[in-house]
Amino acid sequence: MTLCDTDIETFVRDGFVVLRGAVDRATIDECRAELWDAIPESPDDPTTWTEPVRWVDSPMTPVFARAAASSALVAAYDALIGPGRWVQRVELGTVPVRFPAGRESHDTGWHIDASYPAPDGSEYRVSVSSRDRGLLALFLVSDVDEHDAPTRIRVGSHADVPRFLEPYGDDGVDMFTVCAKMDRAGVLGSPDRTEVLATGAAGDVFLCHPFLVHAAQVNHRGRPRFMSQPGIMLRDQFDLAHPRSPVETAIVDALR
Repeated sequence: MTLCDTDIETFVRDGFVVLRGAVDRATIDECRAELWDAIPESPDDPTTWTEPVRWVDSPMTPVFARAAASSALVAAYDALIGPGRWVQRVELGTVPVRFPAGRESHDTGWHIDASYPAPDGSEYRVSVSSRDRGLLALFLVSDVDEHDAPTRIRVGSHADVPRFLEPYGDDGVDMFTVCAKMDRAGVLGSPDRTEVLATGAAGDVFLCHPFLVHAAQVNHRGRPRFMSQPGIMLRDQFDLAHPRSPVETAIVDALR
């Protein structure tokens, strides 16, 4: 499974591309079983599903390493970031498990993800060149339909972000600061951008531009939803003066 030219064009235009079946079913089912073992809730007892969201770090076990290094993902990272420019993960990052608990989780606002800590560790920042982060990957670790609290995505919203980051240069800015500025400008989560849902089968992966605006939602009546959201980090930093990847190209295009 490789990305074709049309897939690359879609990524640059929309800010994401979907790899269906990027991780094989047996592997992703085993990952989900290990996550159930790591949380107090039981898959067979809905009375234990009292919290709207349970955050858990994916374990560094062989099955998670196998999922992270699937051949389809490696080829896609090479196509979108560039061979040798990204860091291979051995796990799948943080996993928010969303349960139909009947109450709010208070973490469902539109946002972009931060990329790196400030020197004093007081905040997490993002810069116009997307320092440290090459992609945001949304791994469906369970089947997800429209009732299972799928992540919401604003199509093309990655193109709205660079002009808000450009004044801060290479030092970047706190993620909450830039999101607040975008919100005041009516850009963050703008209804002018079509909303799509990250739905699909367990093992599907949404590969997102690091600036793509997205949001969680409450699981009101679906199944427990498992989705991991690792950043694909950079070994070779982006250079907007000499773009060599679709991720960089999308940023440069947005600044023109």
